[in-house]
Amino acid sequence: MIAERIDLPALKQHYREGKSAVLAEIAALGPNSRAVRGLLRRLSRCTDELLQQLWQASGFEPDMALVAVGGYGRGELFPYSDVDVLLLLHDGALLEQDEHLRSRVESFIGACWDVGLEIGSSVRTRAECLAEAAQDITVQTSLLENRLVAGQHSAWQALERALSAAMEPADFFTAKLLELQQRHQKYENTPYSLEPNCKESPGGLRDLQVLLWTTKAAGLGRSWDELGRNGLATALEVRQIKANEALLSLIRARLHLLARRREDRLVFDLQAALAESFGYRATFPEEGQVASTKGARRASEQLMRRYYWAAKAVTQLNQILLLNIQERIGQRGSDACPEASPINERFLDKGGMLEVAYDALYIQHPEAILETFLLLQSQPGIQGLSTRTLRALYNARPVMNAAFRRDPRNRATFLQILQQPEGLMHALRLMNQTSVLGRYLWVFRAIVGQMQHDLFHVYTVDQHILMVLRNMRRFFIAEHSHEYPFCSQLAAGWDKPWLLYTAALFHDIAKGRGGDHSQLGAVEARRFCREHQIAREDADMIAFLVGQHLTMSHVAQKQDLSDPDVIDAFARLVGDERHLTALYLLTVADIRGTSPKVWNAWKGRLLEDLYRATLRALGGRAPDQGAVVEGRKREALTLLALHTLPHMAHKALWDQLDVSYFMRHRGDEIAWHTRMLSRPLSQLGAGAAHPTLVRARPSPEGEGLQVLVYTADQPDLFARICGYFDSAGFSILDAKVHTTRDGHALDTFQLVSPELSEHYRELIAMVEVELARTVDLRGPLPAPSRGRQSRRVKSFPVIPRVTLHPDDKAQCWVLTISSSDRVGLLYSIARVLAQHEINLQLAKVTTLGERVEDIFLISGPALRHNREQIEIETELLEALKD
Repeated sequence: MIAERIDLPALKQHYREGKSAVLAEIAALGPNSRAVRGLLRRLSRCTDELLQQLWQASGFEPDMALVAVGGYGRGELFPYSDVDVLLLLHDGALLEQDEHLRSRVESFIGACWDVGLEIGSSVRTRAECLAEAAQDITVQTSLLENRLVAGQHSAWQALERALSAAMEPADFFTAKLLELQQRHQKYENTPYSLEPNCKESPGGLRDLQVLLWTTKAAGLGRSWDELGRNGLATALEVRQIKANEALLSLIRARLHLLARRREDRLVFDLQAALAESFGYRATFPEEGQVASTKGARRASEQLMRRYYWAAKAVTQLNQILLLNIQERIGQRGSDACPEASPINERFLDKGGMLEVAYDALYIQHPEAILETFLLLQSQPGIQGLSTRTLRALYNARPVMNAAFRRDPRNRATFLQILQQPEGLMHALRLMNQTSVLGRYLWVFRAIVGQMQHDLFHVYTVDQHILMVLRNMRRFFIAEHSHEYPFCSQLAAGWDKPWLLYTAALFHDIAKGRGGDHSQLGAVEARRFCREHQIAREDADMIAFLVGQHLTMSHVAQKQDLSDPDVIDAFARLVGDERHLTALYLLTVADIRGTSPKVWNAWKGRLLEDLYRATLRALGGRAPDQGAVVEGRKREALTLLALHTLPHMAHKALWDQLDVSYFMRHRGDEIAWHTRMLSRPLSQLGAGAAHPTLVRARPSPEGEGLQVLVYTADQPDLFARICGYFDSAGFSILDAKVHTTRDGHALDTFQLVSPELSEHYRELIAMVEVELARTVDLRGPLPAPSRGRQSRRVKSFPVIPRVTLHPDDKAQCWVLTISSSDRVGLLYSIARVLAQHEINLQLAKVTTLGERVEDIFLISGPALRHNREQIEIETELLEALKD
């Protein structure tokens, strides 16, 4: 046993002291990242010394070797990374049959854990290593980075020679390239996620490691300096790689220190502390600086911006060098190089890749930079940019200056890029990846890598803009017409798609400055139109869309669309059908581009209802309550006839309903309510007390459930219903609350639940039985549950806000609530209203990721007195904070 030959506690203490000293130096580095690589190597050497002592005490045979592999094999060890080692047995050794050997191996590995090493071990002969490497690319990669720690040198050298002889560089490169693409897909092909993995995400350390793995396998170089000497990277690229690798390494090392474990993600919980360790402090705009390009920035935003720029540089350099390595490896296997056919005097088509005619093209002719992307769109057969072109773009950054941006040729070319019928997103994404977009549109550069702490955007501002552009572009592509048929139908009749693309490009371009980003963006859009000599009518359209891009969503989700005054005011704002259609398309594209969780069919229906109602108003059909009500009644009767209801079966219910009910419900909803209630009402007769009736169906919008509750009205009914939905795991998207003339509540709810897609029949049955039982139980309302907040909400909380004011007609009150979302929140709000005997007439529940913005139309005697209003607002704020 090792413990009998060596003092393990003393060894552990010595290692802990040495490691602590190195970690303290890493923590004390401040923002300086250059020294981190040396400290990681010191930590690796410290671990080497410990393993060597354990190896010597283990009494292994002299023909065995201890080999460091994987990250530890590179000679760098991050604070809480695994220590990966290979116990290399002599050929012919049979671990399972040799009890003496097995006992020593187990004793050695156990001792490693005892002294505090998180060991990752494998025990193999040389032949077994070769067999495993041939079957598993991960094992082959791990063995590629190996070095001797202890044991027989000749055994290790024999393994090195055997691995080198078995290596097929072209096959290895292909496998690592496919692995890289799969990894990038896992992280949505962007380095700009809000909680990126500094090791695995695109632009992370793993991308740099892939370069060295493939060059080492091909014998093209084992270090960045060797790659430079072998002509695979320029001196500038080598310097950039080293600087960005050092920054990413320091970020990863600091993450380990802050988390006290292996943590490679820049999670929200750690971003603020990590930023402070780099010396960042929150900044606030000076007085009068609201419209500046530098608004208030958190320390974490500044750090993340630096990270995103480093990740972007790594992505660019990785792309350049991978193409270069692929070309070099390909040349070995074939004497033939792809033929380059001239496109014009500046560019060549080299095997489907666009190649510059000579390296200094962009330096001598800066106007050719944007021409590159125009050719990418318009030239048939061109799939991407060659290594030579990418490198030329990277080196041409100094010439993309103010004169470049003012050049009329460049302005004309950029407009052509926006106006091309195909390839827009491919061109713009590549322009952003190569930094051309931000250097040509200087205002765009300011939002590259800009985080958004609003709990519903999951992309940085620049990535969100490109996502909105993608969504807008899809409306005009026939292959995507099945996604949003109504949007595609409207887009088909639009004559200038590029106006909508330009508006999408500018809609959030002023984010992060402070002030109203919509209006600031409209100013930037007008400046762009003026500089690019865009016609006045088109410029007005673009500026209108940018300035009003939030308005339609606000009206649809927060105002009563059954109110003719709301529709009339919105119609006056948009002015005509052309502006309405453009704003509708931009609104849908924008909401879809915030997060996959924010858009749903219910929001789509609200926007479409607003569009159609406004279109009627613009067509000269002034909102007429009488006409609307009669139209919906006719539609409902037509649907009822299809279900063969008896003649006048609707009368018992409709006689108890007033105009507001028919204004707030669509014809299909009225027909459904009538079918569900006509028979029970006819059996019991008018004026009789009716038992609680709950009916549910799959929502006509295609997502979630629609639930009808009909029961004798009671003051706390809404709160009781919300309490049930919260406890059952449903989220309420919309609530329409109506009281009939004979004192019954007729309430309709739109619900969603994660389990709906698979178990909707069981859920419908459950809701119909359990909710009716809950309503009939009466008794005091239970205390609200204290739902857990997500990590993101804890890191970036929304300040709770409650506003209460009379509606435009001074008949009811409008209660607006903004807060972080949590389980039981709506019930907490409803409970406060019930305690003050507040009547609810309409609820619009808007969930934006992890933020809620709810609108309630309420009435009640308590609202007539200022003192009680203040009490209600105070209690609501307390409920939101809990």
